[in-house]
Amino acid sequence: MRIDSARSDQLQEWESELSAQYQRICQHELNLDLTRGKPSADQLHLSDGLDGILNGDYRAADGTDTRNYGGLEGLQCARELGADILQVPTEEVMAGGNSSLTLMYHAVLTGYLFGFAGNTPWREMKSPKFLCPVPGYDRHFSICEQLGIGMVNVPMTATGPDMDAVEEQIRGDSEIIGIWCVPKFSNPTGVTYDKETVDRLAQLGQFANPGFRIFWDNAYAIHDLEHQVNLPGIREATHENDTGDSVLQFASTSKVTHAGAGLAFVSASEANLASLKKQMQAMTIGPDKVNQLRHSRFFGEFTLLREHMQKHAQILKPKFECVQSQLEKAFADTDLGTWEEPKGGYFVSFNTRPGCAAAVIQLAADAGVKLTPAGATFPYGKDPEDRNIRIAPSFPPLEELDTAMSVFVLCVKLASVRKQLGMNAE
Repeated sequence: MRIDSARSDQLQEWESELSAQYQRICQHELNLDLTRGKPSADQLHLSDGLDGILNGDYRAADGTDTRNYGGLEGLQCARELGADILQVPTEEVMAGGNSSLTLMYHAVLTGYLFGFAGNTPWREMKSPKFLCPVPGYDRHFSICEQLGIGMVNVPMTATGPDMDAVEEQIRGDSEIIGIWCVPKFSNPTGVTYDKETVDRLAQLGQFANPGFRIFWDNAYAIHDLEHQVNLPGIREATHENDTGDSVLQFASTSKVTHAGAGLAFVSASEANLASLKKQMQAMTIGPDKVNQLRHSRFFGEFTLLREHMQKHAQILKPKFECVQSQLEKAFADTDLGTWEEPKGGYFVSFNTRPGCAAAVIQLAADAGVKLTPAGATFPYGKDPEDRNIRIAPSFPPLEELDTAMSVFVLCVKLASVRKQLGMNAE
C-alpha cells in the first residue's frame, strides 16, 4: 500500500476494507498493554534466588553490619557491581536504592538549588535549559518540567544526538546547563552512540557554561539482545579533554533483577560526588544495605551478571523478532511508516506518516490495545509532527504481543488512509 500515489477511489476502497477489519477486531474486546518497558514475570523469576540468599548472614566482606544505619555511599561490594556495569573506577561510584530516576532527580535538584562543584546554582539564571534529544525518555522531560527548567529539542540520528545542533545551541546560549543522554539502546530509538558522538559530547565542557552537565543515563548498558554492542566510554573521553566534571553517569538493576527492589548507581568526578553527598546527607542516613548485599552475593562476579543477562535476552529476543516481523510484513513496501531495529534495550521506535500518531494510538485504544500516549517521547508531550510511537514489547506474553501488533499495524493503515482522504480518524 503506497497511498501517496493512490487514486481517490482506491483510497476509498482501502478505507472501507480496513474499517470492516477494524470493527471485527473491536468486537473481540481485547485488553492488551504495550505502554511501558516493564520486564515480564518470566524475567522477574530469574532473580527469585535473591530471597533467602543471606541466610541470616548480614555482614559484608568488610565487616559492615548491613542491618544498621550508615554508609551513605553504599556498600563497597555494591559500588564494585555498579563500577562493573558502568565500566568506571569503584571510588567514583555511589550505590543507592532501587531507582536511578531518583538519583537523577536528586542530581538535577542539586544543580538547580545549589550548583555543582562551586558553580552557580541553575535557579539563579534567567532561563536555564536542558537539551533534549528527541524522540527521548518522557521521565527525563518530566524532571525538567516539574522544576521549571526549559527544554530544547535536538534531533536524534542513527549515531546519537545531532552534534552540530547540540554544539550550535550551546555556543549560542550560555544558559544551557544540561543534556539528557541514553547512550546505549537509546529510549525509544534503540540507537547506540558512536565514538565521534561520544568524543564531541566530551568536548562540550570546554565551551559550555561551567555548570553544564551531561546526564548519561546508561539504563541499558548490559541489555544486549544477542551480540554485545560496544559503547565508547564517556569517562575516558572527558578525561582526555579535561572535562571530567561535565558528566554524571547513572545505571540500575531495575530491569536486571526485581524491578521495584533493585539497586541504582551514580558515577561522577570527586567534585560532583561531593556536591551530591553534601545534599544527600540531609535527606538520608544511608541506603538499603541489606538489599545491596543480597545483589552482591547473587551475582558474585561480573561474569555471572553477564550470564544472567543472556537469560533475559533469551526471553526478550523472540518478542523483538515478533515486532520486527509484523512491521516488515505490513510496511516493507509501503510509505506508511519507518522504524528502528534495535540490538538491545526495551523499545522499538515507529514513525507514522506526519499527523497520524495520535490517531493510531486512539484507534488502538478503542480496539483494546494500549500504547504510550502520543507525544510522550517529546518534551511537554508535544510531537511537532505527530509521528513517533514507542512500542514496548517486553511485558506481555508472546501470543498477546503478536495479537497487539496485528491490531497496531491495522490501525496504522487505517489512520494513514483516513488522513490522506481528509477524514476524521475517529
